[in-house]
Amino acid sequence: MRITGIDLPQPGFRPAAQIEETGRRLSKCARQFGIPFKFHSIATKWEMVSVDDLNIDPDEACLFDFGKLMDEGVDIYSPSPRDMVLDNIRKMRPDVFIFSIFNLSHGTPFFVTRFREVLFYFSSMFDMLDATVPRDNDQRLMVERHFLRRSALNVIACEGSDRVERHEMYKQWQVWNQRAGLRQLPLDPGIVKVVRKKVKDSYHKDFVIDVDHQWLLEGWKGRIICAMSTWVADDAFSKH
Repeated sequence: MRITGIDLPQPGFRPAAQIEETGRRLSKCARQFGIPFKFHSIATKWEMVSVDDLNIDPDEACLFDFGKLMDEGVDIYSPSPRDMVLDNIRKMRPDVFIFSIFNLSHGTPFFVTRFREVLFYFSSMFDMLDATVPRDNDQRLMVERHFLRRSALNVIACEGSDRVERHEMYKQWQVWNQRAGLRQLPLDPGIVKVVRKKVKDSYHKDFVIDVDHQWLLEGWKGRIICAMSTWVADDAFSKH
């Protein structure tokens, strides 16, 4: 297994410290399970990454999370970073591009809209944690302190380039992907059936699995939290 991790440079003398620490943790986990593993770290803005930087093997799959991609509203005089990244993916012509997003509307410039979205989203997240994980669980505390807290603070308190959390709804991403020259692949009904059964049999009753416009949706008590879909370059033949 080979994973390329891309993260924004951190302030200070070690801009890649955070993503390198992620690589060390994953490598340690892989060794424990006897999995051959290689981690490739890149500390830069997404739009600055070229196809050559990724060193992709012919049989690799691509899975990205674009929750920190800036849009046109940040700098009207430069190309949209989001469109630049999607164009790079089209040029890569992967056999399958697995697209996974958090289904949130954090990209709006209007504070009240963002605050309302943060309130609804984090209410669902903490309700889900309360129902499934003890409050004194060490892993839960780490998630709350280092991920949820930081994300909520950034969306609410920061503006312009300081606001790096830019999640958008899956329906909006569908439009952007198609406009960038990507073609969505259909979900495998057999896999969807297996996932639904697994969640029904082994998970809390309030977890939700649904399908909409070939997106696999994951949620809690009716609110869609995550969405996944698969894509190829629109002019490419794919066997997947």
